[in-house]
Amino acid sequence: MKFVELPGLTRVSRLGLGTWQFGSREWGYGDSYAEGEAGRILDRALELGVTLIDTAEAYGFGRSERIVGQALAGHRDEAYVATKYFPIAPIPGLVERHGRGSAKRLEVEKIDLYQVHQPNPIIPDRMIMGGMRSLQDAGVVADVGVSNYSLSRWRAAQNALGSRVLSNQVRYSLVDRSAEAELLPWARDNDRLIIAWSPLAQGFLSARYDADHRPAGTVRRANSLFLPDNLRLAKPLFGVLGEVADAHDATPAQVALAWLLHQPNVLVIPGASTVEQLERNVEAADVELTTEEVRALRAAAEDFHPVGGLTAIPQTITNWRAG
Repeated sequence: MKFVELPGLTRVSRLGLGTWQFGSREWGYGDSYAEGEAGRILDRALELGVTLIDTAEAYGFGRSERIVGQALAGHRDEAYVATKYFPIAPIPGLVERHGRGSAKRLEVEKIDLYQVHQPNPIIPDRMIMGGMRSLQDAGVVADVGVSNYSLSRWRAAQNALGSRVLSNQVRYSLVDRSAEAELLPWARDNDRLIIAWSPLAQGFLSARYDADHRPAGTVRRANSLFLPDNLRLAKPLFGVLGEVADAHDATPAQVALAWLLHQPNVLVIPGASTVEQLERNVEAADVELTTEEVRALRAAAEDFHPVGGLTAIPQTITNWRAG
């Protein structure tokens, strides 16, 4: 397992576990998954050296946090727990109340990383960060992070907090590299972290789907990447992923995760629906790509130009309804 090497952080795995699917009905896993398999996944993650566990109060309206808290009972010192505050009304008192509520559901005295789930378009960050600072002063929160922030807003949040805002959790994968323009260079220069959510583009980079075999479930059906045209356009990229995977006795998904882990100051938080999927994800940390392979993957990704935006909306709606 690879670990973060930054001042003040110890034993934070660069490959973590995302838990959106724990307690959330969008993925269609059902109650039995939340009550059984989710706990087994968390137990196995800790056994394999995965210490970063990412959740949010919005995932299943707190249910994901409760599942994580129950699973970590007796193993708290082995985990680095990150959760998120959804800033609907981000005034300091409410931020504090929600932070304490998350800590209670997670059954922890201190949240290792408390993140703002997304920027509030109206209320400035000085309001949110006032609450975050109070939580830090009270010992309820160790580090503060943000999610889906631009660089300018990340820096403004840090100025408002008066200390480091450790991380920015953003969409980042081979097929979405927008974080590389500003966020990643700044993170590298300032000892900050980029946490990549959807590092496999909701399974698109597993390369196991094509125009005739598309995924089920509302989440993926609503993703324009899974439109038949885009799955056809992705064949060259999938081909390169497959070639590199064969060279390492790995899978395309493992190669896509390894490509992200090759980038300094980047953590990844893929989800897992089974213990077996978790184990495959963890094996990606041991895949050491050559410089040539990293370049070939980037070139193939840059040549992939999916149908998106307004053009994709009618097809995506049809695709979603068909699911």
